[in-house]
Amino acid sequence: MRLPPAILANAEEVLREILRFAAPADTTLSRYFKDHPRLGGRERGAIAESVYNVLRNKNFYTDFSEAGGGATMRRLTLLGMADAVGLDSLGGLSEDEVAWVQRILEIDRKLMHKSSRSNMPKWLFEKLVEQYGEEETLALADSLNTPAPLDLRVNTLKANRDEVIAKLAEAPIRATPTPFAPQGLRVLQKPQLQNLPLFKDGHIEVQDEGSQLLSALVAAKRGEMVVDFCAGAGGKTLSLGAIMRNTGRLYAFDVSEKRLTKLKPRLARSGLSNVHPVVIAHERDAKIKRLAGKIDRVLVDAPCSGLGTLRRNPDVKWRQKPEAIAELQVKQAAILDGAARLVKGGGRLVYATCSVLEDENDFIAKQFLDTHPDFELVPMSKALAEQKIDLEMGDYLKLLPHKHQTDGFFAAVFERKQMAKKVKEDVDAVEAVDE
Repeated sequence: MRLPPAILANAEEVLREILRFAAPADTTLSRYFKDHPRLGGRERGAIAESVYNVLRNKNFYTDFSEAGGGATMRRLTLLGMADAVGLDSLGGLSEDEVAWVQRILEIDRKLMHKSSRSNMPKWLFEKLVEQYGEEETLALADSLNTPAPLDLRVNTLKANRDEVIAKLAEAPIRATPTPFAPQGLRVLQKPQLQNLPLFKDGHIEVQDEGSQLLSALVAAKRGEMVVDFCAGAGGKTLSLGAIMRNTGRLYAFDVSEKRLTKLKPRLARSGLSNVHPVVIAHERDAKIKRLAGKIDRVLVDAPCSGLGTLRRNPDVKWRQKPEAIAELQVKQAAILDGAARLVKGGGRLVYATCSVLEDENDFIAKQFLDTHPDFELVPMSKALAEQKIDLEMGDYLKLLPHKHQTDGFFAAVFERKQMAKKVKEDVDAVEAVDE
């Protein structure tokens, strides 16, 4: 059954707005669909997929859309939608348009110029080539330009992985265990989970496997005091709470009350009662100072460029600017320094980002160690072995979609050295003066 010709016009309209990059693509799409309630589920899906296809393949599509005759925006939309739903599903096209789309989509992209094939801004492609080399960067780019599968985390307070696999199969939804995260499941299709009893009852949560591994690296134990320092909507908070078996005290800090509000319904479904959401003004908030030196484990999933999430958020690469990375570095270092004050002697601090840039990752970790002699690095190979996670890594966790089938993630694990009593008294006196 063909889509009505008007859907192309709808897709073109919202694409034009999204390509201004004034707001995240998903936000703009949500608002557009709210303003156009007559669009059905199939039409909305086609529009969204065509938009994301254009964002993923913008360089490639634009090269041909601008070279041919006709309106560039319509041609971009045509390519995006034909790639998403198939040319046979589109109605109202001229013979010339059909022939043109067929010709473009049959091109072997591996023969294209490398920057066009990568579908990245020039600055980002060049920066990644510096890090990984050209061949590895192209493999990474190909993977980042492929839609991500759906990863789920099983809430072990309510179910186990085998039970959930069996229940999903009844839906019928086929799910397979993730290779690294012990409670992860991967679903290759994209079902509507919201109406499933498993979801409503809190047996499953949507969470990328890489994000689940970050929670595992915190190595939280029952009865401990743990802080998720940049909790956001709380995906890692919920997984930490389950790891702690709903014991101890788990603080979810964030500067955004709106983000923490999104945690509340997820928290209610999860069955957790040890989570305490706290809105903070900044990384030096008095609420943080009161907990200085008292926390066993701290996770800092720092604000970052988000360039590891391009499989899900392809607009990020076009909205992000190179000058913003330097600004983020200052913020990342300040947040990590603030979070470090919470950690007790012998306690653990995990720094993480969803970025693939060394500027936000290795650089920040090394700078932290240089300026905080009371902390030492726990090699990632050791931290993973402790959690019985079979992954080969060196000093840091570096997850890449073309190698690990996760989003791009980085993590470094630090531990605060146990201090002699006299040294601790001196440190406490200095911090009291600072306050």
